[in-house]
Amino acid sequence: MDISELDYELPPELIAQRPLERRDRSRLLVYERPTGDVRHRRFDELPDELAQGTLTVVNDTRVLPARLRLRRPGGGEAEVLLLERLGADGLWEGLARPSRRLKAGQRLGPVELLEPLGEGRWRLRLEGEPSGEAPLPPYITERLDDPERYQTVYATHEGSAAAPTAGLHFTAEVLARLEVERVTLHVGLDTFRPVAAESLADHQLHSERYDVAPEAWERIRGAERVLAVGTTTVRVLETLARSGPLSERTDLFVTPGFEFRRVNALLTNFHLPRSTLLALVMAFAGVEETRRLYRLAIEERYRFYSFGDAMLVL
Repeated sequence: MDISELDYELPPELIAQRPLERRDRSRLLVYERPTGDVRHRRFDELPDELAQGTLTVVNDTRVLPARLRLRRPGGGEAEVLLLERLGADGLWEGLARPSRRLKAGQRLGPVELLEPLGEGRWRLRLEGEPSGEAPLPPYITERLDDPERYQTVYATHEGSAAAPTAGLHFTAEVLARLEVERVTLHVGLDTFRPVAAESLADHQLHSERYDVAPEAWERIRGAERVLAVGTTTVRVLETLARSGPLSERTDLFVTPGFEFRRVNALLTNFHLPRSTLLALVMAFAGVEETRRLYRLAIEERYRFYSFGDAMLVL
């Protein structure tokens, strides 16, 4: 697939800068693959759209307070974004900037830079636990007063560098009307990294850690229908459907032509152009169908990206 097929033009004013006052009041674009029908709903109407016997599977990862604003030894500003804990003794992988002014052995407050890993990534040691800010994506330029709004209401297992944003729309009231099961995948920023290669086949997707309880997988495997909440959940379920272990890392790269073995429906936000997330949606909904749906969403003034509206593909 040529990378140009993942391009589209988005008016900047449609990039949502803040969450809605009530999570489940976001809009929901519903697309039925068998018929091609499209409906415009509200998120709290999601349960009405799901067939009887549908199991809704969510990713219950919790976002780390991973953005650390620090000072360099000479007094200049520095920033470290923690990506993943590497083990004991405070070892982490993280992004550090300004990378051209940093070197191994430097201390930035509670952070010691140990080894450059390329592309701005470092192996580092952190004293204590992360105590920074919510790692909002760069296209959100407004301050978030309540960091819990960048967490799902069911976030439990801390370890993500970014939120599984399709889940941000859920409230306790919506969840109470659904049959729900949980998996955990700790989201790394690589999931959201734009594709730089000219072809998707040349893009390397780094692995992310996941964990699924045996009883959860038994329930998911035996469900009549499965709704995956977000692209991260899709990657876990389709990894397990290919005999992956219940606790491991996955580098499953879902692109058009992929055979879905366990996911029957997908709930997702509207994604960045030239992203692997958009490629996954195209794999599930169809390339031209996804492009049509995105054009429609722009015409209908849907809100895009992390704090934006949602799409349900049935």
